Amino acid sequence: MLDEIESYEGTKYAAEPVQTLYFGGGTPSLLTLSQIEAIISRVRAVFELDLEEVTFEMNPDDVNADFLSGLKDCGITRASMGIQSFQPELLQFMHRVHSRKEALKSLELLGQAGFNSFTVDLIYGNPGQSTRQLLDDAELFMQYKPPHISAYSLTVEPNTRLGKQVELNRVIPAEDSEVADHFNALNHFLNQHGIYRYEVSNYSKAGKEAVHNSNYWKHENYLGLGPAAHSFWWQDRDKISSGWKNSAERWHNEESLRNYPAKTEPEQLNLYQLAEERLMMGLRTREGIKIQELNSRYVYELNDRQVQYLKQKEEEDKVIFDSSIQLTEAGIIIADAIILDLLTL
Repeated sequence: MLDEIESYEGTKYAAEPVQTLYFGGGTPSLLTLSQIEAIISRVRAVFELDLEEVTFEMNPDDVNADFLSGLKDCGITRASMGIQSFQPELLQFMHRVHSRKEALKSLELLGQAGFNSFTVDLIYGNPGQSTRQLLDDAELFMQYKPPHISAYSLTVEPNTRLGKQVELNRVIPAEDSEVADHFNALNHFLNQHGIYRYEVSNYSKAGKEAVHNSNYWKHENYLGLGPAAHSFWWQDRDKISSGWKNSAERWHNEESLRNYPAKTEPEQLNLYQLAEERLMMGLRTREGIKIQELNSRYVYELNDRQVQYLKQKEEEDKVIFDSSIQLTEAGIIIADAIILDLLTL
């Protein structure tokens, strides 16, 4: 990885100021403090940094006071803790290594560490999970005053252990109505504690939104370092003369350690494709997307069918449609369906 970082020295990718660093996914908390320090030092040597946020993902079972203190000394400003649940049977179902006791202890240490911000993960919609269990987990989280929570609905992916169990009827997924009940109950609970949704799966106190993730949703440039890491980069926008011209590239590093740091051939993206991506990501956020941005940045105009659809959803109190397109609380619940409908008109 240090060699890969150094390979960008003197390139256009190193010329743009870096606003955020993010250590994750995978399990970066398996790194030693000296390895983390070496990575950050090499990044500082190669890239122009104007850092607002440096996030580090960690598992509860990897955390101790000395490690957290060392992370702060390395320049980490925001911690991300993958807890998911405190319920022993749910932790076992999700094949989490940590115990309820370890999760509680790690949160206690995290609160004492003094990071600028931290976030914890919570998963709902598990088979057999009750709304009461979910709210019990949320109430435990609140004891540690998290400024940010990422709450994800359990998804069943094909060709995974869970996917195969579902195919064999060994696991029965939660009904859509149960997942919706979890979604609504959690949203109401967090709002009562001053933590509000700013993206479908992300909640925060005012001013504690994740800068790094927000840049993904806004289609800002990002560079992925490490095996399987993905990158996205705009091309010279001054040369764009048509909405169908290739205007951005996306690529990723090889997943295999044997082949890393080889990269895949970049995928060329035109403005029309990018506009649809921006709509999809923007509508998942509280602020939505401005019509003017679609017009000026992507040369994209809503067609008559899309306009009529949005007006209809506005009458149903699922969309706010004026100078921007935003989903209401009722719309957020069915965000994926609304986005799919809009992009296929």
